[in-house]
Amino acid sequence: MRNAVRLLLWTDNTKPYVDAMAAAGLSDRVALETVSRKQALSPQQLAETEALMVANVPPGLLPKMPKLKWAQAMTAGVEAWLALPDLPPNLTLTCARGTHRESMPENIIASMLYVTKPIPACVEAQKDSHWAHIVAPPINGKTLGILGLGEIGGEVARIASALNMRVIGTKRRVEKLPHVAEVFPTERTDAVLAQSDYVLLLLPATPATDNFLDAAKLARMKPTAWLLNFGRGHLIKDDDLIAAVKAKTIAGAVLDVFRQEPLPSDHPFWKTPGIMVLPHIGGPHPDRDTIVARLFVDNLRAYLDGKPLKQVVDRAAGY
Repeated sequence: MRNAVRLLLWTDNTKPYVDAMAAAGLSDRVALETVSRKQALSPQQLAETEALMVANVPPGLLPKMPKLKWAQAMTAGVEAWLALPDLPPNLTLTCARGTHRESMPENIIASMLYVTKPIPACVEAQKDSHWAHIVAPPINGKTLGILGLGEIGGEVARIASALNMRVIGTKRRVEKLPHVAEVFPTERTDAVLAQSDYVLLLLPATPATDNFLDAAKLARMKPTAWLLNFGRGHLIKDDDLIAAVKAKTIAGAVLDVFRQEPLPSDHPFWKTPGIMVLPHIGGPHPDRDTIVARLFVDNLRAYLDGKPLKQVVDRAAGY
C-alpha cells in the first residue's frame, strides 16, 4: 500500500463509489479515505492526496494540496471550478459530463409534450366533470432545434427522431451526427432559431454564453415556437424573455435552470403566463451516484494505468 495512490472521496454518499471500485478490482490499488462534505480536510489529507473526487471546492484549498494531480468533479458544469482564482494550472480536471444521459432527455421530451398536448386542459376540465373535446396537435413533422449538440443533445435527437421530428442544431465543432438533419456552427444560431418549432438550450456556462438568448435572438424565433432551457440559467436574458412571452413574440418557455436557485419567490418567472418553472428536475436521477460512479471508476482505472481520462475539462472552452 506504500505506493498506492492516495485517493480522497469528499462527499456524503460514498458507498456507490466504494462498491464500484471494489467491483472493478481497484480497491487494492488505492489508499482510500472518505470525508463527508461537512468535514474539513485534515493537514495530512491536504498534504498527501493525489486524486480527489468532490462536487466543488472553496477558494484557497487547492493550493494547499501540493500532490494533487487529478480532480474528478461530480457535476457536468464546472463553472465554479473555473472561476477559482487559484485553480492550479497543471491540475487535470474531469467533469461528469454525460451522466445526465439517462434522465434529462426523458424530462426534456416530457416537457415538450406537456406544452403541446392538451392533457393539462383535460385535467382541469375533469375537475368540473366537463367533457372537453380537444384535438391534440402533433409533434410529428415539427422541427426541434438544439443549441449545444453534446451527449445529452445527441440522445434527445435520437428520441425526437423516433417521434418523426426533424432535428437541427449547433455545435462548436461542426460534424455529421446521427439523427440530426443539419448541424450548424454557433455563428449560425439564427438559422436554427428561424426554423425551429421548439428551441432547446443545452449550452455550457461560459463567458461567451452569458445572456446568449436576448431580445434579438428571441425575435428570430417563430411566434408559435417554444423555448426549453435545460442548460444554464444565465444563458437567457430574463427580462427579454419575459417581454417576448408577454408580447407573443414566442409561444412560451419551459425553464428548468435559473441564475439563482432556488428561484426567489418574487421572481416574475413564477407569475408570467406562458412561462413554466421547473425546480431543476432535468438532470437528477434516483441512482445519480451510481451513474457517476461508473464514470469515476473508468477514470480511476485510466489514471492508475497512465491512460487518457474521460471528460477532461477544456479550460479555454470553459467546459
